[in-house]
Amino acid sequence: MTDKHAPPGMTETLADNIDRLTRRRREEKRAAPLSDRIADRVTGFTGSMLFVALHLLLFGGWIVINLGWTPGLAPFDESFVVLAMIASVEAIFLSTFVLISQNRMAEVADRRADLDLHINLLAEHELSKLAELVAKIAEKLDIPARSPDMDEIAENVSPEVVLDALEKQDAKG
Repeated sequence: MTDKHAPPGMTETLADNIDRLTRRRREEKRAAPLSDRIADRVTGFTGSMLFVALHLLLFGGWIVINLGWTPGLAPFDESFVVLAMIASVEAIFLSTFVLISQNRMAEVADRRADLDLHINLLAEHELSKLAELVAKIAEKLDIPARSPDMDEIAENVSPEVVLDALEKQDAKG
């Protein structure tokens, strides 16, 4: 449990879960391989307005100088071949860094989706057992509680059957 109290409108359990998940996310970032941390830093920087501003200055200056619009500065790449080569090599490396970061983010998303699925299946199972218990209590108290809806709620859902049905729908689609 946390030492803090939950903010109004939030339970202690939820606040504790948020704290634990935040701590875990920080630990995973710290434990990430150096190559992933570098790729994330490069991708973070290249996705910033500072990166855009630096490129506007660098490429804009390069173009202005090589068009001969700056008195006292002689053009050094009049055909812009060097500029094109630099931009192409930069694009290759930047796209590689972006792909590395996206692959890592997809891995994290897959793990979270798996966790979400497991929690949902556990909650569904627990609710089915709870519905079964409520039905038994109602029966014991001679309260009519049986209905098709209650029978459906009490039945456990098989994740494989659901996945098969989804895949069949996608195939039709």
